[in-house]
Amino acid sequence: MAGRNDPQGTNRDIRDDFRAEIREFLGTRRARVTPEQAGLPVYGGERRRVTGLRREEVALLAGISSEYYTRLERGNATGVSESVIEGIAQALRLDEAERIHLLDLLRGAGPARPTRRRPAQQRVRPAVQRVLDSMAGTPAFVLGGRGDILAANHLGRALFSPVYADPARPPNNARFVFLSPRATEFFRHWDEVANDTVAMLRAEAGRDLYDRRISDLIGELSTRSEEFRRRWAAHNVRMHTTGVKLLHHPVVGDLDLPFETFPLGDGPSQFLLTYTAEPASPSQDALNLLASWAATNDDIERSARNNDSEPADSDSDSESAGSESESESTDSESADSDSADSAETPD
Repeated sequence: MAGRNDPQGTNRDIRDDFRAEIREFLGTRRARVTPEQAGLPVYGGERRRVTGLRREEVALLAGISSEYYTRLERGNATGVSESVIEGIAQALRLDEAERIHLLDLLRGAGPARPTRRRPAQQRVRPAVQRVLDSMAGTPAFVLGGRGDILAANHLGRALFSPVYADPARPPNNARFVFLSPRATEFFRHWDEVANDTVAMLRAEAGRDLYDRRISDLIGELSTRSEEFRRRWAAHNVRMHTTGVKLLHHPVVGDLDLPFETFPLGDGPSQFLLTYTAEPASPSQDALNLLASWAATNDDIERSARNNDSEPADSDSDSESAGSESESESTDSESADSDSADSAETPD
């Protein structure tokens, strides 16, 4: 992964990260395809040292020389043609997400030598926020590629209130899944969610290993979560655009919510996520109850204001300032509340 040998990203060729990723990704893909699955003969007395295909077998299936494939798997991505990539994808039975991931890695390991950069923080256009707010009965979010919740409507913040309970801003799904003790209760099929989260983060990292925010997040999760490290080593990638999320909300209980994602025009790493419930279902009843609860819960709106006011990539000083501001706001609200209470006549 990016920065694996040089956390500061200095005095090193960043393309080495991509070359290592190519080697590990193709190695794990070879290991999962048996000769029988590939239609290759296996002789009775043959003893194999690998669980899947050998390099020369992949080369045979892809229609290239074994020397060429070996150089490619070692990260030599110079001049790789579309037909070669397609042959390898067919030989290794790559799906569309895996094929795109391989292309991203090959592009990153190419002849150009870019420098590691810290991209500008992602912003959500006001028009997009208005679209979110207009979807009053539907929890809706704008997510960044690394799992940041960049914007949400009121019902969305209520649905993901356990995620918003983390004071870090912006809230991050990957960090919640692997570092929060609430995650295994909130996601009823936590193991599936964890696998999908890592697969999507792996795909995003392949698109841009030079993004320090991604490498920092992966470094944090790898350091603090054995569950994350184990899944990350599998090199699985996935496009997760539709499905059903099974949640257990601390206020309204279980919800079975189909979801859809839609890419936004602000780049491939920003998309709209919506949750719905089947009409007249218990999940719809729970969603209606959640909407009523959210309408009278000040904490949700306070979290929303904090999320909107703090920059996505605030440093520690900014976060500290934000905490002090929130504390002062809370003290002020408390004082106002005390004043109002003293003015009321007790029952």
